[in-house]
Amino acid sequence: MSAYLYPNLKSKKAFKEAIKAGQCITAQENIPWGTKRIENGKCTFEGPHYPEPHKFYGQVVVESGVVVKIE
Repeated sequence: MSAYLYPNLKSKKAFKEAIKAGQCITAQENIPWGTKRIENGKCTFEGPHYPEPHKFYGQVVVESGVVVKIE
C-alpha cells in the first residue's frame, strides 16, 4: 500500500524533523473510491502529493493514527 502523509511537506528530511519536533503527521491511502486513514502498522509513502511529481519515497510506522517513525 502507498500513502500520502499530511501535512504535505516537501522532503523526507522535513518529515523527519517534524516528527522529532512533535508535530502530528498522519497517513492516508488513496483508494479508487476515496481515501482510507491508516491507523496502525507500516506503510510506504510518497511525496510531495499529486499533481506535483513524486520526488521521495519512504516507509513509516503508524500508531493510533499518528506517524511515529520514518524508516
